[in-house]
Amino acid sequence: MSNVADRLRLLRKDAGLVSRLPAHVATTVPSRVDSLRKLLHTRERSVQKPLAAPAGTEIAPGVRYVEHSFAFETEPDLHVPRLADAAIDRRRLLCFDTETTGLAGGVGTRAFMIGVASWDANALTVRQLYLTTIAGELEMLKIFASWLREDTVLVSYNGKSYDAPLLKGRLRLNRVPHRLGELMHADWLHPTRRAYREILPNCRLATVEREILKIVRDDDLPGSQAPAAWLAFLRGQSSRDLSRVLDHNRQDVITLMHLGDHLARSGALRVEPKIRK
Repeated sequence: MSNVADRLRLLRKDAGLVSRLPAHVATTVPSRVDSLRKLLHTRERSVQKPLAAPAGTEIAPGVRYVEHSFAFETEPDLHVPRLADAAIDRRRLLCFDTETTGLAGGVGTRAFMIGVASWDANALTVRQLYLTTIAGELEMLKIFASWLREDTVLVSYNGKSYDAPLLKGRLRLNRVPHRLGELMHADWLHPTRRAYREILPNCRLATVEREILKIVRDDDLPGSQAPAAWLAFLRGQSSRDLSRVLDHNRQDVITLMHLGDHLARSGALRVEPKIRK
């Protein structure tokens, strides 16, 4: 049947046929009428059902902002990782992670989501930015750059090799002033490898999170699927998977804080003074 009119003609024909049959026979005839009515009703309802609104608040054209605060049990005297030879106050830490349009890097790759975690009084606050249009990139980068203070200590996982260079490139292309290259940057991947490369099958953050920190995620969307989820959202499809990307990104930066505590407690962040010969 090529269109609704053809289906309606078939409905009328079948209805007339069933009405002419004896009652005991008519009740045994498979009801194509009911099946087609249900099919048409289902299709009509699916078209009219509105999509869920995207998470967060629009704070600039094409940019949405999401914020969550969490009670975070930690011992302040433990979360002072020694970088170089200076003790670092945990309130200076800014854990950050990006979700990007591709994992290979390059000029065409850009961040469509940036998440950061930092201390606000005694709570851990996670702030996230994401694009609802490509045109919002400039404003998103400006907002992220404004979060970088002179005394900020950046914290990432493989961010020195991937996230930081990517953001620096996009900031430069968009001519956004920033201090990303001037700040101290602690990449937890390196002390984690030193401590666990002989113990774990690999040192991916997901593996460390599960095996060492005993954090188990529920309904986690793998980072490799994040670009497809964002592109589907841009095409007007459901925002459910984009919400899962937000959850994944949020947990990543929270895990960075947990991992910092663990590494400091285990002594993996201590830097031994160099002995001059």
